[in-house]
Amino acid sequence: MSTLTPLEQLDPARFDTPAILKKLASSSRQLAELKGLAASIPNQGILINTLGLQEAKDSSEIENIVTTHDELFKDDVHPEAFANPAAKEVLRYRQALRFGFEQVRATGLLTANHVVGIQGELERNNAGFRKLPGTALKDGSGQTVYTPPQDPAEIVALMSGLERFMNDDALFPVDPLIKMALIHHQFESIHPFYDGNGRTGRIVNVLYLVKEGLLDIPVLYLSRHIVQHKADYYRLLQTVRDDDTWEDWVLYMLQAVETTARQTVTTVQAIKTALFDYKHRIRDGHRFYSQDLINNLFTHPYTKIDFVQRDLQVSRLTATKYLEALVDGGFLAKQKVGRSNYYVNVALNSILSAPAPTVP
Repeated sequence: MSTLTPLEQLDPARFDTPAILKKLASSSRQLAELKGLAASIPNQGILINTLGLQEAKDSSEIENIVTTHDELFKDDVHPEAFANPAAKEVLRYRQALRFGFEQVRATGLLTANHVVGIQGELERNNAGFRKLPGTALKDGSGQTVYTPPQDPAEIVALMSGLERFMNDDALFPVDPLIKMALIHHQFESIHPFYDGNGRTGRIVNVLYLVKEGLLDIPVLYLSRHIVQHKADYYRLLQTVRDDDTWEDWVLYMLQAVETTARQTVTTVQAIKTALFDYKHRIRDGHRFYSQDLINNLFTHPYTKIDFVQRDLQVSRLTATKYLEALVDGGFLAKQKVGRSNYYVNVALNSILSAPAPTVP
């Protein structure tokens, strides 16, 4: 049998250290600031789409699925014109994130079945939990460092226990940010799927924060921080298993929340500034201004005539005329792929393609 201990058997008091409480206070403040700022964006779909795409890229990079923003945005607009498997895999991540968010929003819960559905969207299969033994986690030199539970019945039991832990607040009375750190570790240690465990676990992180009301929409993505501190991430995962160093793991995750929330505030502020700049200048200079047009331009870093036709309910000729006028005005950059044109939101593309903002 596995040596995995149910999380509720930990002593909640061990997380009341001065270091953890101090980090919890600062990370909670940053997260609350992000929640408030995100709520000030008129169309929440803009952030879900654009930041979800950013997260999909960063999370997949941890698994060595590497694509560029340019490839990703092109594939999002013209999937039929591109055969980039990495970009398609990244876009599946965003679809899985949306699926999970819809489930949490509809039910107020984050269940094992939801997690199975998320992984199924990621991997485009219905394999469900592992049923065959043999899965082991190896280090960079190929040495096995951890063997997760192998018995299918145990995997189901452990995931059922994790579901209770995620949804029953009375089971373990600690702050939700601490619980998120514990849940993430337990999920990665159960390693319940043949593939996609890391990416599924990172989606579960943000959905748990939404479930707990710390965010209204999924906009806090820890993958970029993990990419930048990958060695520490894997080292601390393992030292908890070897040496019971839960406090160090929780501090790592709280720091990830604080840093990422601060960076995301900077990114969202930049998007908000660009959105209002475009709104005012397009409204002042073009009679065809509408809020639907602004929503279109900021939901899709790269847009196309078909999208404008659909979103604004105008003819193809009219949509083309609008986009060409915005190219002339410097709002969009026109690029041709095969026989199709697509139009790049210059300001938004610059924000999303930039390195992570430097924060104090």
